[in-house]
Amino acid sequence: MLRNIGHELLLQSGDSTSRILPVEKITENEYQIRFDKELSFKPDSLVNTTRRLLAQDPLATDYIVNVMNGSQTNASYGYAISKNKKNDIVPCRGRVQPAAPYRIDFKFKSTNIVKNGYLLGCLPLLAFVGFIFFRADKPKMASVKRRHNGIFTFGSVRFDPQERKLIINKETIDLTGTEMRLLLIFASLPNQVIERSRLQKEIWEDEGVIVGRSLDMFISKLRKKLELDPDSNIAVIRGKGYRLEVTA
Repeated sequence: MLRNIGHELLLQSGDSTSRILPVEKITENEYQIRFDKELSFKPDSLVNTTRRLLAQDPLATDYIVNVMNGSQTNASYGYAISKNKKNDIVPCRGRVQPAAPYRIDFKFKSTNIVKNGYLLGCLPLLAFVGFIFFRADKPKMASVKRRHNGIFTFGSVRFDPQERKLIINKETIDLTGTEMRLLLIFASLPNQVIERSRLQKEIWEDEGVIVGRSLDMFISKLRKKLELDPDSNIAVIRGKGYRLEVTA
């Protein structure tokens, strides 16, 4: 998705032949686009292009964009987008930034992503097309795949976070907001142990009070809803936490 943004920016600058260099991961939630040649851009076109393309991914609702010139450490242009705030002000609207060896940094706000039911780490964004994890004691563990439209598939389960629905063997099951957020975390880290404290913090942090039994109750409800798929189960790992086990 980030490479698509770079591709459109090159076309808008009249360049249809230059390469977009591999997207580089700077930190846990920060990524960088670079180009092999100089380019120019219009700030309003940059804002509109990133908004349009990143809107296709539920992971990318809150982010900061900084355009850097060459090896300079100060941003030549930057802005922030938040789904909770409306801001139609685009500085330098209509102006063309001069050609330069720009690189574009995208920083995604992981805490907001988790609180609003989206995948931690965004990337996440970017570019998440699927996750494959294997457990040492169960080498036949299967993968969880995430499609470009944000839908996860594992076993015979189709999980749609945006619609808060599970589809298992053609049966549709509704999820509550909390159930959806929990399952989204599990689906992003299949076959891996997730600590109780982490789940409690990410799901109930904003509420100020964490009730220990609340997590157990929602885990129990999720396990019951997944029972239609014999290859998917949320297992209790005593003394540690929980794990979404996918075996087919």
